[in-house]
Amino acid sequence: MSVDALSEVLRAVRLTGAVFFDVETTTPWVAEAPPAKVVAPAVMPDSEHVIEYHVITSGSCWAAVIGQDIEPVHLAAGDVVAFPQGDAHVLSSAPGMRGELDLNTFQRLESPTQLPLRLNLDGGGERTHLVCGFLGCDSRPFNPLLESLPRILHIHGSSTAGSAWRDQFTRFAVMEAKEKRAGGNTILSKLGELMFVELVRRYVESLPEDSKGWFAGLRDRHIGRALNLLHAQPTRGWALGELAKEVGLSRSSFAERFAALVGIPPMQYLLRWRLQMAASRLSEGVASIATVAAEVGYESEAAFSRAFKRSVGVPPAEWRSKRSTSGASLRP
Repeated sequence: MSVDALSEVLRAVRLTGAVFFDVETTTPWVAEAPPAKVVAPAVMPDSEHVIEYHVITSGSCWAAVIGQDIEPVHLAAGDVVAFPQGDAHVLSSAPGMRGELDLNTFQRLESPTQLPLRLNLDGGGERTHLVCGFLGCDSRPFNPLLESLPRILHIHGSSTAGSAWRDQFTRFAVMEAKEKRAGGNTILSKLGELMFVELVRRYVESLPEDSKGWFAGLRDRHIGRALNLLHAQPTRGWALGELAKEVGLSRSSFAERFAALVGIPPMQYLLRWRLQMAASRLSEGVASIATVAAEVGYESEAAFSRAFKRSVGVPPAEWRSKRSTSGASLRP
């Protein structure tokens, strides 16, 4: 059976998108965003982790992560920038600028309104237009995608790969922001999810040959096949030797190569992935805990409950109860 491990992870961690701000600026200007966990209860209360992204539809600006030794990134029309780890960041007309936080801007999203919201930062000079949105996902028990992404992701709009659909996103963003048609925000939110997948794919393609991590494992001929097999049949009673044989390596070579690239042994990876699958099913609030345990490969509900509590810190029933009352209550 063939499966796309990246797609399986995106599905299991429940990636969802929303577009909230249509921003018109003229130089000089600066906008500062707090850590995503601060605004998450207002912008995406049902998500454990929130990623903010910005699409530059015209003009240019600079983006920087606050409190990290990372060089500011110059953004031009068509560029997309995202902050996967939810860091506080700043967008500005020139590098090195800092602004004042205005949390009231985000609180406006708690009351029903037609989105995206329009913001104007008027300095009187050259114009830049941005569409700013958010992506929500689960971070626990196991999100190998999130664990492997850098603090800042940047795609150049001038690049050939994927540029056609980014142009379409930009046109949709500008049109929907101006016309505010019924269903427009849903369209933009789904496009935002697709855009993030493209960001990730481009990032994987840009990794150096000697890189480590989950993405490097996906790209490796042997380990990539192993990851696809594990995601295709996660409830199968895999043995290390059996998996090694499937990918054409000796048992010891496979174990060493998998751990070196992915960061954990293959069987530990499988166990963690099963728990993520279980968390996703529990969040749906339909199946019994015994059913979920069986679905993800556990022979008993008790064994599953112990493993889940070791990983997440609370039993499955408590996890589901908290998720049903407030996704925000699960944030660290």
